[in-house]
Amino acid sequence: MTMTGESIICFAKEWTEDPTSNNHVMRLLARNNKVVWVNSIGIRRPDFTSGRDLSRMARAVKRFLRGPVQVDENLWVFTPLVLPLGHSGWAGAINEQILKLTIAFIRWRLRIGRFQLWTFLPNVVNYVGKLGESLAVYYCTDEFSQFSYLNGAHIANQERELCRRADVVFTTAHTLLERRLPLNPETHLARHGVDHAHFATALDAATAEPEELAGAKRPILGFFGLIHDWIDLDLIGWVAQQRPEWTIALIGKASVDVSQLQKIPNVLLLGRKPYEELPRYCKAFSVGLLPFVINELTRNVNPIKLREYLSAGVAAVSTDLPEARPYAGVCEVARTREEFLAACDAAVANDTPEMRQRRSSAVAGETWEARVEEIGTIVAGVAQRKYGDAARHGGSVASGAGAR
Repeated sequence: MTMTGESIICFAKEWTEDPTSNNHVMRLLARNNKVVWVNSIGIRRPDFTSGRDLSRMARAVKRFLRGPVQVDENLWVFTPLVLPLGHSGWAGAINEQILKLTIAFIRWRLRIGRFQLWTFLPNVVNYVGKLGESLAVYYCTDEFSQFSYLNGAHIANQERELCRRADVVFTTAHTLLERRLPLNPETHLARHGVDHAHFATALDAATAEPEELAGAKRPILGFFGLIHDWIDLDLIGWVAQQRPEWTIALIGKASVDVSQLQKIPNVLLLGRKPYEELPRYCKAFSVGLLPFVINELTRNVNPIKLREYLSAGVAAVSTDLPEARPYAGVCEVARTREEFLAACDAAVANDTPEMRQRRSSAVAGETWEARVEEIGTIVAGVAQRKYGDAARHGGSVASGAGAR
């Protein structure tokens, strides 16, 4: 049993941001189901004095007026228009009516009958059960209450209620599962997958390293991802200073002050790169870094980049993340900065083509296709129990008009 012929309306982050589990899961579900991706309805209150936030709101209005945009055969992206004043109180009541009308319009426009509501965001809780969905799925990827830029207590309350209301809850880490299972018995572990074939191209002789690293001192220790307050910049700087003959290449948008790293000659801040280009950078890396600050937020993360490094054959060195520990043998986990440096030394010394192939093979079975098949089977089972045999054929979860 798996999911096919359904219609899904999914609330998630911005589609055009760096790909995360949101993108991978929905792209694959869209192979056999109709999917409408709803760009972020705003999990934090905007700063009306910030030119950046005002620009984002202006772009959102333009995208709203454009309507749903088809980005794949069965996948549309839509930007809703909601009041940027939170999702409770009078603003929440107005936004609820706006979203009801918006979802009704999308369903009419794309000929969607009954549909499943999926959300990767806890602030959608106020709309669950009010938009006409026949099944609600919450896909939890983080301990949202621990993000420094959010109202932790408010988000925690929203998420607890969302877990209770949802028909199915997925979590991407064991620690997330343990806290949500008491709220909903239909809570399941759904660890991240990896686009193994994409990153394994780093092992191909025909894959060229990026030109901007051609003159960099070797070995190169690399990182890609958002550089935010959960990344240990002090650790990165210390490692760079201890090994001035190395190059540390950081790829990704920086959302925090990185001026101290800019002063270190062997640290390269390369900015955001296209997802399609990441295997080329991995080919140049001797080590893939996971330099996370260890706190309540990161103890609940399951970094996709760990599997991406390994798929590319790159040795991984991580701070003490619980979800990195099961990868002992292909990923070194360090509890102190001295252990972190020693693990990097060992990874550099033992880097061979044979070890690269072994690392890639170790995660070859952890593809997004395999993960989404498991997820779809669980959701299809819940739908069948809730609606009966007709759910197998899309008759009660998605009407014939909404299937394809």
